[in-house]
Amino acid sequence: MPTARPHPHPHGRRAAPPPPDLHRINANAAGIDIGAASHHVAVPPGRDPDGCDVRAFGAFTADLYVLAEWLTRCGIQTVAMESTGVYWIPLFELLSARGFEVRLVDPRQLKRVPGRKTDVLDCQWIQQLHTFGLLAAAFRPDDQICVLRSYLRQRAMLVTYAAQHIQHMQKALELMNLKLAHVVSDIAGRTGLAIIRAILDGQRDPRALATLRDPHCKADAATIARALEGSWRAEHLFELRQAVELLEFYQKQIAACDREIEAQLTRFADKPGAPPVADAARRRKARRTALSFDARQHLHRLTGVDLTRIDGIDAPTALTVVGEIGLDMTRWPTEKHFASWLGLAPGSHLSGGKQRSSRTKPSSSRAAAALRLAASSLYHSHSALGAFHRRLKARLGAPKAITATAHKLACLIYRMLRFGTDYVDRGQDYYERRYQGRVVSNLMRRAQELGYTLTMNHSPATPSPAAP
Repeated sequence: MPTARPHPHPHGRRAAPPPPDLHRINANAAGIDIGAASHHVAVPPGRDPDGCDVRAFGAFTADLYVLAEWLTRCGIQTVAMESTGVYWIPLFELLSARGFEVRLVDPRQLKRVPGRKTDVLDCQWIQQLHTFGLLAAAFRPDDQICVLRSYLRQRAMLVTYAAQHIQHMQKALELMNLKLAHVVSDIAGRTGLAIIRAILDGQRDPRALATLRDPHCKADAATIARALEGSWRAEHLFELRQAVELLEFYQKQIAACDREIEAQLTRFADKPGAPPVADAARRRKARRTALSFDARQHLHRLTGVDLTRIDGIDAPTALTVVGEIGLDMTRWPTEKHFASWLGLAPGSHLSGGKQRSSRTKPSSSRAAAALRLAASSLYHSHSALGAFHRRLKARLGAPKAITATAHKLACLIYRMLRFGTDYVDRGQDYYERRYQGRVVSNLMRRAQELGYTLTMNHSPATPSPAAP
């Protein structure tokens, strides 16, 4: 049966009352300390008919309903809870469906609890902080985006598992001294899988295996045949067979996940007044892990803009970012707030009037990781973003250049989603001319301050409007 245990106050006395001069922002607030097997809940003093302000509830579904009923009887309107693992999600969804204003709190805001560390003190501390409006809510998108995000995260996990089995295939081939990975770019590609399946079917002749190469394969048949001379030990063939079967299984699971993602995207409402999507400006080579449907069309229908026009952003990256941040960009007042939330903005550690550190804050955001990966792909891009990335990499190094370029990508995405603006690349020549103009202007100003006149052999480049 559902249980709700009244919990005695620690040390045999009630928690110390807060100072009377503090203004109560949320008078009807409760605090919940989340656990795997039980949840401890604290309400304002005097709300419980039995005089017990802290109760412990089980984590079963029936116990959660009892918890919600008790909060209703106590007149609670808003609840704060700590985001502990995934244990908070069922209770968060249940209380939200019951009409409570639920605030999810970053655990870093609650790590300093006065006194001894107990579950009772934790929930009371959360309740007091929330009562006085001292807790900031963590970001959580609307339910429709949460569903899409769950499918996308599941797909990313399946892709990771599939990649591990490709490594197992390569290990089994190396153990038999078959250097297939040295002559084809991808052993899980068309040529690699055709040869591996023929090996598992019993073919051992290197020349016959080499004839299975795709016409677009760069290595010729003679080179591939030399790479396929090795031992054919039974235990390694067994390992190779199981790795291939597991890879095929995960590929089927990824395809099923793609169908669910596409079905969820079709449930979103169209962006009103969105113009027809233009043809792709850049043709990218399809990756093995690419989506099996046209995500670009769906994203344009939902957002009204084409995020893939930004250099470095392809459809899977744009879908990952949208799945993590949602479509409502008004939650961040400016693009600087958005970049700071992603963990892509410089930190501000000031002490004694001096900047001690400008390191970015640690972040596990999947959107930020996707933008960093997109930024790292811009090194060879003939675009303004590519020129920006190369200049910073030469001056600051790769890590800082990737973070700064990812910050610029985040700002571009914010402007496009918030204001519906289009992205137009001016090219690397435009960026270099503009950068040269800034350098010359700074030199002229510095020379004038020192009482010198700067003479140029040719006219400087005319600065242009701000580049993206």
